Amino acid sequence: MSLFSLRRASPCLDDLVADASFAARNDNLSSECLMPSVERPQQIFVRGQGSWLWDSDGRAYLDFSQGGGANSLGHSPKALVNAITAQAQTLINPGCNLHNRGMLNLAERLCLSTGSDQAYLLNTGSEACEAAIKLARKWGQQHRGGASRIIVANNGCHGRSLATMSASDSSTLTNRFEPQLPGFSHVPFNDLPALHAAVDERTVAIMLEPIQSEAGVIPAAAHYLKGVERLCRELGILLILDEVQTGMGRCGTLLAEQSYGVRADIVVLGKGLGGGVPLAALLARGQACCIDTGELSGSHHGNALMTAAGLAVLESVQDKGFLEHVGETAQHLREGLQRLSHRYGHGELRGQGLLWGLTLSEDSADAVVKAALFEGLLFNAPQPDCLRFSPALTVSKANIDEMLLRLARAFSRVRTAQLQCRKGIAV
Repeated sequence: MSLFSLRRASPCLDDLVADASFAARNDNLSSECLMPSVERPQQIFVRGQGSWLWDSDGRAYLDFSQGGGANSLGHSPKALVNAITAQAQTLINPGCNLHNRGMLNLAERLCLSTGSDQAYLLNTGSEACEAAIKLARKWGQQHRGGASRIIVANNGCHGRSLATMSASDSSTLTNRFEPQLPGFSHVPFNDLPALHAAVDERTVAIMLEPIQSEAGVIPAAAHYLKGVERLCRELGILLILDEVQTGMGRCGTLLAEQSYGVRADIVVLGKGLGGGVPLAALLARGQACCIDTGELSGSHHGNALMTAAGLAVLESVQDKGFLEHVGETAQHLREGLQRLSHRYGHGELRGQGLLWGLTLSEDSADAVVKAALFEGLLFNAPQPDCLRFSPALTVSKANIDEMLLRLARAFSRVRTAQLQCRKGIAV
């Protein structure tokens, strides 16, 4: 049964969310004092449970973005709420220069679960990617004659710090005019010959995302990722996998590298690791474990509250049957999106597990996102012609079926609006 049953006549494209002005009415709040970092709809969301969000007017929205995949267990899951509540009553942040049980437990659990030797806990994926860059260059000083250049596969987006933006493809960044730091080379994604040609004696590592999410959910071809691993082993350089968006069960395995059958020297985790609480991790293996005391630090890194969240998420993802559920719902979602794509004449469906990108027949992604909001459905558009779906890993098949109904209505609204606009132009 639909929880968002209010239907309206189909407007023109620019008016698809014209009624959004109701959002702040009850709260009497304004966004004027908030820096405009990203474009946001006017609704103010006040409550969430599982795959659902409610705004201040009591309207329900089915959330298939989940904070860009950060809410791995959905909104306010019981396990996470209980863990955070209990921890907050005893210890929140003793300081990064002091041990706490959560820090030690989570580091050990992550290493055991992923076959890593060391873990360092941070706040965000951007920080973790920057730490991976520092770690690789430290390794290059010790083992590769001071080599420091990192080759990055294009289309990747590895964070928003200056260093990580330099490691990102400029086409994926909102502000493409940020100054870029030296020491990075970019090559096309899924192109092994280009990668071979780019490596030289100055190269210390190859860094890439197994699935290029911000570029439109573009997966690495299996032979490509295996070829990258083989190249790193042959030349004695490091392989860094940015699994901020693909790790923690998102792709049906704890790490996406497991589904590809490869093994990185350095792995970066973020987003889903904290289940919505800011938490990231840097994992190192073998000789890559070369950081010395004092070379990584942060006031909140590995604090007791965030690690309690991480332990709750990790325990849930490793619970019996959890990843099997992800696999089953992933297939259900994939099949449903394929049917809709065929019905409405859209393009390729790309992804893995519960991370999917649907290419559209034209650059109408923003209009579809707005029409979906009109229908009480949330997802985002990483590219003008691509929709991205990253639901909670706990999403049900019933949730998926409801999402597909609302998405179909959104597609119909956009198509009708486009026809009306074209008729108006023709007249």
